[in-house]
Amino acid sequence: MKKLTLTIIASILIISCTKDNDRADGYGNFEATEITVSSESNGKIEFLNIEEGAVLEAPDQVGLIDTMQLYYSKQQLLASKNTVSSKSENVLSQRSVLNEQLKSAQIERNRVRSMFDENAATKRQVDEVDGRVKVIEAQMRSVGTQNAPIVSDLKSIDVQIEKINDQIAKSKITNPIRGTVLTKYAEAGEITAFGKPLYKIADMSEMTLRVYVSETQLSNIKIGQEVTVKIDGVEEMKTFKGTISWIASQAEFTPKIIQTKEERVNLVYAVKVKINNDGSLKIGMPAEMWVKEEI
Repeated sequence: MKKLTLTIIASILIISCTKDNDRADGYGNFEATEITVSSESNGKIEFLNIEEGAVLEAPDQVGLIDTMQLYYSKQQLLASKNTVSSKSENVLSQRSVLNEQLKSAQIERNRVRSMFDENAATKRQVDEVDGRVKVIEAQMRSVGTQNAPIVSDLKSIDVQIEKINDQIAKSKITNPIRGTVLTKYAEAGEITAFGKPLYKIADMSEMTLRVYVSETQLSNIKIGQEVTVKIDGVEEMKTFKGTISWIASQAEFTPKIIQTKEERVNLVYAVKVKINNDGSLKIGMPAEMWVKEEI
């Protein structure tokens, strides 16, 4: 009877030790980098071709916000630019005429000065031709002054046109990353505004497991270290290979989602593990981290 009792006690101790050895080094849940795509323009949503669960590519256009008013504003600016440009053409035409007159006056001045040097022309004739050249030069400077504000107006209109082009470009809803649509916040036909969320998307090809480890376990892990990640399966746990990408520098109380009430009052360190997703990992799914797998 004593021998049987000792056997039972030994069996219990072995089972207890096995259970302790089977305990994972960390527990947590999967996360993914989520991006909320918001409107960059105001107006009616003409179309929004997204559905929850759909995989979108980048930089595909998935929607459009009404650009009719922007189109009309751009056409108005283009018409104004043509009007201002015609004024500049008139001024430049005058300058071209004056430039030809200046060339003729300069030729005449050179000829009169040569004649004066040979006593074939008077000082009065030289002064007259010099005065004519100065008058034409003054007229050309005046024309240049008249054209300066016209050029400024043209530059101002060009800037306004570029601003409208930018607004039109931002009216196109472009998907920023390749990923899966998690939530859709708007529908075609609705009125949206700048900064209003349209949908949320996440890259699910690589998941992050956030687990929590005790202070005594920190010496066994480091950034870049490969670990084993396990999730629940139908018959047995499914195993993945992961890499530790981040370790918290400060301790925190164990989150409420982790284990028992007694464990939640302990101080732990958060650790992030990167895992390539084969499609079976989902956001919020619980998992275990094993630093060394027992054979």
